[in-house]
Amino acid sequence: MTGYGKADVEFHNKKITVEIKSLNSKQFDVNLRIPSIYKEKEIDIRNKLLQTVERGKIDFTILIDYSDKSITGRINSNAVEGYYEDIKEIAQRLKIDVPSDWFSTLLRLPETVKTDAAELEEEEWNTTEQTINEALNAFNRFRMQEGKMLEKVFIGKIHNIDLLSKEIEKYESERIEKVKVRMQDALHKLETGYDENRFEQEMIYYIERLDISEEKARLSNHLNYFSETIINDKSQGKKLGFIVQEIGREINTLGSKSNHAIMQQIVVQMKDELEQIKEQILNVL
Repeated sequence: MTGYGKADVEFHNKKITVEIKSLNSKQFDVNLRIPSIYKEKEIDIRNKLLQTVERGKIDFTILIDYSDKSITGRINSNAVEGYYEDIKEIAQRLKIDVPSDWFSTLLRLPETVKTDAAELEEEEWNTTEQTINEALNAFNRFRMQEGKMLEKVFIGKIHNIDLLSKEIEKYESERIEKVKVRMQDALHKLETGYDENRFEQEMIYYIERLDISEEKARLSNHLNYFSETIINDKSQGKKLGFIVQEIGREINTLGSKSNHAIMQQIVVQMKDELEQIKEQILNVL
């Protein structure tokens, strides 16, 4: 599910900024960009993200901006050269302009400046961890807003599908009568007699094959199940995806059995509503 959260804190002579971004993904895939001083906490950070984010393609960044100009440090020339070559290659491949101010761009990237700090102090980590929690809280608030919007969209689409399924009922008896008349006309054109009883038996068999009562009942159950599941507080994204597949299966069967122009048009509208749900269902945890 898409999300964004950011928090920062002033700690002694530096500003620590934590940023979290996520995109849709069926799995938990995290990309960490953190200063080397925090490497020992990488597993802790990954576990915290897994517990909170659950799944998605996550970009997690910790940036440190030193306000004390007297901090001793040196430029990591290998890192700078590596970034420089990579950026030139990407710009050439994508046919885009390279940065006009190379140093300003390169020195903002991770690991381009090495400082004398060698070990992470407990006080600093506690402060950073609290900032991570604040960024995660902002991240979750963002996703809650997105979730509420999606919930309204899904409820509206499910309601529309339900209304369209009821529209089909208007044409069911008309469809059967048209099929019967069409078959009788075809027999009359043969200019040969036929057994009325046998004709009625064949009609009953044919009508049973066209009967969509079971499909409508299953579709109604799936729509209700989707509506019940979506209000659950727990993560239900994958489950909703499975329900959507079942809804699609019943709609497809209705279309293949309809044998009526207007009914088929209604089925197309139902498929359109369902497709819009499918486009967003991966955005649900």
